[in-house]
Amino acid sequence: MNADHSMLALIGRDRPLFDADISRHEQELSSLVAGHRFLVIGGAGSIGQAVTREIFRRNPKVLHVVDISENNMVELVRDIRSTLGYIEGDFRTFAIDCGGREFEALMNGSAGYDYVLNLSALKHVRSEKDPFTLMRLVEVNVLNTLKTIELARAQGVRKYFCVSTDKAANPVNMMGASKRIMEMFLMRASEAQPVSTARFANVAFSDGSLLHGFNQRFVKHQPISAPNDVRRYFVTPQESGELCLMSCLLGENRDIFFPKLSESLHLTTFSGIAVRYLQAQGYEAHECASEDEARERAPELIARHQWPCYFFSSDTTGEKDFEEFFTGQETLDMARLDSVGVIKNPAGFDQTRLAYFLKTIGAIKTQPTWRKAEMVDLFNTMIPDFAHKETGKYLDARM
Repeated sequence: MNADHSMLALIGRDRPLFDADISRHEQELSSLVAGHRFLVIGGAGSIGQAVTREIFRRNPKVLHVVDISENNMVELVRDIRSTLGYIEGDFRTFAIDCGGREFEALMNGSAGYDYVLNLSALKHVRSEKDPFTLMRLVEVNVLNTLKTIELARAQGVRKYFCVSTDKAANPVNMMGASKRIMEMFLMRASEAQPVSTARFANVAFSDGSLLHGFNQRFVKHQPISAPNDVRRYFVTPQESGELCLMSCLLGENRDIFFPKLSESLHLTTFSGIAVRYLQAQGYEAHECASEDEARERAPELIARHQWPCYFFSSDTTGEKDFEEFFTGQETLDMARLDSVGVIKNPAGFDQTRLAYFLKTIGAIKTQPTWRKAEMVDLFNTMIPDFAHKETGKYLDARM
């Protein structure tokens, strides 16, 4: 049993989401990969690695991977060599920043790509806690997208794919809003370059996620902390790779793919996953009344195969009360695929508003320092119904 299948039970499911669609379109997917040239940006992150594996196993002519994390890139290569082995095509990795001059030189020096998939993103709500990290979020999620799509267009690529998030639908945090703004710029770019994207749920045990933190806390014999009132949809890493690949290769210009809600995809709490996770490790979850109790009793409880847990009600900034993949104003195609819905976007965009965003961000950058309030104001201008949920509390203040 592979790691993805073992995750299904932890997130409360008994079957993969996209098997039927992947099987039905496998010949088309394989033929589109074989003989073509791929560039994966942000390929050493959890989703990027999953996408890279999906492309690699279908024997591309060229598969180049870019990521700023040198160590994660090394592990990506080791993982592929240890499981999938080798291909006849040109598989190479480059530890560079897609926003830097080195990336421009790579694009200019390459023989060109047929498909460019951008999986780079700042994904944490905690990134909005200060204006400096928030500016980095804008840089990665919006400005780097503009740069890389322009370089891709200049090379004449068939399709540019850029990952979005369910949090872009009626966003309540700056991360989701940044991805919604990114989608606006993608619609503008689609007039000259075919694009597609995907919104999907939390990727179970992805790097830096709360579930990934369960692994870290377990290895270090530390308490597990999780909200007991936040319910989320989860996909496995493999499913995230499959959804991105289907959107890139099967999606039409401006399409946004998302998982259909069904009996196979349902909401589950983080605390519930924590209990199942510990059971799978051979431990009983022992709920403590406070962080202090969980820390102090860790050695004693773990020695008798009970794990200290602190479960709490969430009150941090940007936590959405419920998850949604589309809004009531978006046009849907729910018939094309069995387990995937498609948002059909018009070609329209507000050029004045997009120009204002770039001008304002540029002006803020020239200042000696930055204030979060002026960036929130800009996001409110871009998304008039942006319901930013600010509580003044952030996850960094929790265990």
